[in-house]
Amino acid sequence: MGRVTVGALRAVLVVVLAGTVLVQVLMVWVLVSGSDPEGGSAALTAMRVLTVVGLVAVQAVVVCVGRLVAMVRRGTVFSSAAFRYVDGIAGAIVGAAVVWFAVTAVNAPGQRDDPGVTVIMGGIGVAVLGVALIVLVLRALLVQAVAREGEAARMRAELDEVI
Repeated sequence: MGRVTVGALRAVLVVVLAGTVLVQVLMVWVLVSGSDPEGGSAALTAMRVLTVVGLVAVQAVVVCVGRLVAMVRRGTVFSSAAFRYVDGIAGAIVGAAVVWFAVTAVNAPGQRDDPGVTVIMGGIGVAVLGVALIVLVLRALLVQAVAREGEAARMRAELDEVI
């Protein structure tokens, strides 16, 4: 991964992290201060809480991707230490899907005249779970790469002994 690519990715991660923290702070402020311009309906309050929780999932993904980028830069990404970050990404995506299904459930009563919206939102939740499955497939590829790297290291050691 090139230096420019890593720098650009880090800049994007910082902006996303700062943006999500800002939105969380504003949402929590509205919830705690009682200064809700919308009147504080139960559904709106639930949506705000779900937004704050959902942004935690985004932040977890950002942190895990940042750690993996650091490992790529150091050349240590093909190690068992990378598994925890890939698992964190998959777990955060599953958490985001659960939050999305909760948003769908909170939104559903308001969509009685047009239930297609609820069906579409449910489909989006399933698609998000599909992304988690893709990450798990990529994790399996990482497992194979780590095993190959270990095998190559053993073969190099044997070759060094022979020489």
